[in-house]
Amino acid sequence: MIFYKSQYEIELLRKSNLLVSRTHGELAKWIKPGITTKRLDEIAETFIRDNGGVPGFLGYGGFPATLCMSVNSQVVHGIPSDYALADGDIVSVDCGVIMNGYYGDSAYTYPVGDISESNRQLLEVTKASLYKGIEQAVVGKRIGDIGFAVQSYVEGYGYSVVRDLVGHGVGRALHEDPQVPNHGRRGKGVKLQEGLVIAIEPMINIGTEEVSQDKDGWTIRTADGACSAHFEHTIAVKNGKADILSTFSYIEEVLNKK
Repeated sequence: MIFYKSQYEIELLRKSNLLVSRTHGELAKWIKPGITTKRLDEIAETFIRDNGGVPGFLGYGGFPATLCMSVNSQVVHGIPSDYALADGDIVSVDCGVIMNGYYGDSAYTYPVGDISESNRQLLEVTKASLYKGIEQAVVGKRIGDIGFAVQSYVEGYGYSVVRDLVGHGVGRALHEDPQVPNHGRRGKGVKLQEGLVIAIEPMINIGTEEVSQDKDGWTIRTADGACSAHFEHTIAVKNGKADILSTFSYIEEVLNKK
């Protein structure tokens, strides 16, 4: 069942997503070679609670941390650990919060130190594909239009779309209907209407689209060991132009100073 949101609810969702965005901005200050993913997780949990939110992922389905942190060939759902980020790594950080009964959800893949040109392009193309998808998230379009926009853009660079994982509706639950795949056919799927709030989140691999799950029951990684990138915004469907409820501006303000 799809739950369409009132403007009042969308404003509550915006507050949740802005806290997620500010948490990312805080993390961006700390992400560098030598810091452990567990330490970053602690920083995020403290920041979220200090700013009136509750970590949205901690305990969700049994997940043991505040952040999903996925390094290099890990696609999503990586568990923070004693692993120290190394120069040249890329790390996907997916963060969720709950405020006022509504979820916020956004992800960004960060460069760690000096990364390779191939990984730099992967990050740029994956991030650009997110906005290609968002351009289609307007009243009258369909879910397939979003997936087609992402897929056609990244495949133009020779990359592959992870098909086993999708975006989703967001509201009082972290994962609501409808599912939002990053591949699809134009004009197919659920028709987009005012008040639909969805997370669009391209997960794009340099190599094969195939993935596998680690024995921890959470971490998803590429089957061929090639790197993967992941970017996510939560948006509200509107007439003419989507309303992006999360923002990367806090992150980019920090990264542009590095």
